[in-house]
Amino acid sequence: MRPFLLAIVATIALAAQPSITKVEPPNWFLNHSINPVRLLIRGAGLQNAHLDAAGLGVSRVSVNAPGTYLFADVTIPSGATAGAHDLRVTTRAGSAQARFDILAPLPREGRFQGFSPEDVIYLVMPDRFANGDTDNDDPKISAGLYDRTKPRYYHGGDLQGVIGHLPYLKQLGITALWMTPLYDNVNHLNDREKYDGLPITDYHGYGAIDYYGVEEHLGTLDLVRQLVDRAHSLGIKVIQDQVANHTGPFHPWVTNAPLPNWYHGTEASHVKETWQTFTLEDPHATTEVKRSTLDGWFIDILPDMNQEEPEVARYEIQNTLWWLGMTGFDAIRQDTLPYVPRTFWHQWMQAIRREYPHVKVVGEMFDEDPALVSFFQGGAKRFDGVDSLVDTVFDFPSYFKIRDTFARGGNLKDLANVVGHDYLYPNPNLLVTFLGLHDVKRFMSEGRATAEGLKLAFTFLMTARGVPLIYYGDEIGMSGGDDPDNRRDFPGGWKEDPRNAFDAQGRTPSERDLFDYVQKLIQLRAQLEPLRLGKMSSLAVTDQAWVYSRETATQKVIVAINNGVTPYPVPITNGTTLPPRSAEIYVVDKHGAHGQILRK
Repeated sequence: MRPFLLAIVATIALAAQPSITKVEPPNWFLNHSINPVRLLIRGAGLQNAHLDAAGLGVSRVSVNAPGTYLFADVTIPSGATAGAHDLRVTTRAGSAQARFDILAPLPREGRFQGFSPEDVIYLVMPDRFANGDTDNDDPKISAGLYDRTKPRYYHGGDLQGVIGHLPYLKQLGITALWMTPLYDNVNHLNDREKYDGLPITDYHGYGAIDYYGVEEHLGTLDLVRQLVDRAHSLGIKVIQDQVANHTGPFHPWVTNAPLPNWYHGTEASHVKETWQTFTLEDPHATTEVKRSTLDGWFIDILPDMNQEEPEVARYEIQNTLWWLGMTGFDAIRQDTLPYVPRTFWHQWMQAIRREYPHVKVVGEMFDEDPALVSFFQGGAKRFDGVDSLVDTVFDFPSYFKIRDTFARGGNLKDLANVVGHDYLYPNPNLLVTFLGLHDVKRFMSEGRATAEGLKLAFTFLMTARGVPLIYYGDEIGMSGGDDPDNRRDFPGGWKEDPRNAFDAQGRTPSERDLFDYVQKLIQLRAQLEPLRLGKMSSLAVTDQAWVYSRETATQKVIVAINNGVTPYPVPITNGTTLPPRSAEIYVVDKHGAHGQILRK
């Protein structure tokens, strides 16, 4: 053999055999609005590779410079049927195979339902709610992350535990369940971010290392599907928590990015997040001023995804649709909404609405200024000409005033004033209202909080406009300071717990009293259409009291709340006087008579 031919043979022999370690998405659906689907194939030795997919069309193949990722459009032909297909990546050094499944879509009936003011949402952090399967407490793949005595480790709560307690939610009157993220998270202790000198885990779910994986401490994808189906059978919708803004610090992309601009910056060189969300609604702010907010890495650790890169945008849109299609989720809670360009949300929402037109999205915009929060609710083009299309946001402005008013002794005028800014929102009736959630201390751990104040807060929550949300355990008055103390285990969710607050007999007298009161409020909300859908009108407002009505074409309900320490004469209810720290609800008949139906 001639020398130059020997050299070519030697070069081929030295080239790395191609390998495939992951295909994202791992499957796709027949008759889907996205076709072709864009595959991201991770492996090694993929330089100059071409892709074959048996029975499927392949186009637009590209490989990154290190040969670790291959992008390709895969088209599902008309008339295709569900089944497994072989993907084959071939280079001069050899080939590698992987499986790609085409699935029949889930039946639409009873799935992808969205949410509305007809609903009452319940927020669960699965790891802290109930342990239904002790076999996944300390899985071999991530051993050493489980310890109930440490507040930032896994505690053993899981999807099976949530499934087992869906009847409890039904009994309370819940119609929608939001769970914190189920993504697969880091499998070792995170030494980069320490609290009290201790390494932590991502038990909360917000540090994804695999957008297509389920955290093994919680369960499996099949179990997610079972949970959603079981919830639907009980009339409970399910809301998925998604995180498009950032990944966890140990995602494989951090050290092996599909493209150089996959993230905004790198681990070694990136912008720090400044949380200056006010710059995003400022028509005078320059792109450079906004950059630290849109491109910054949270707490200088969480890698910021670059949605301006079309491949990233396509990846995240497909991932959202994949989760919906695989599980039947009804809605999405989107974490850290403002830190992603609104142009991307517009594109993302369009894709959701094309395939699942009833699915609703609620975004997190953590601020007390209604002018700023309202800017991020879709339904109107802003000064930049963009309508994000995002259905709604959390009503953080009213949350702050609920705490000030009912937990700290503030005046009701301030709460009424915040609600009076509803004209800023394209759709104030779809705001998700709450008095607590997983990022703030518990209501009962505020300095001056009392059970009476918590009842008044719940009275407002269940009778005012919006979609009310309950954070797990608030219905029994659980306490807890700042994160992670606000994420204590629900008493009775573990077999070894000394009492079971899921059962009335396991609650303390004060817990039983509060649970019964909240349950009664939810029942009234379900029975009285005005409390869900009626126009809200302020009838009287003072520092200590607020009287408002909810009215439809056929019925009117009046709510009177006295947050003061002296009696309050209700001016429009035939001389009724409210005792200190109390509330009453009246139904007004067609003759204008007021019938009391609840007194706190």
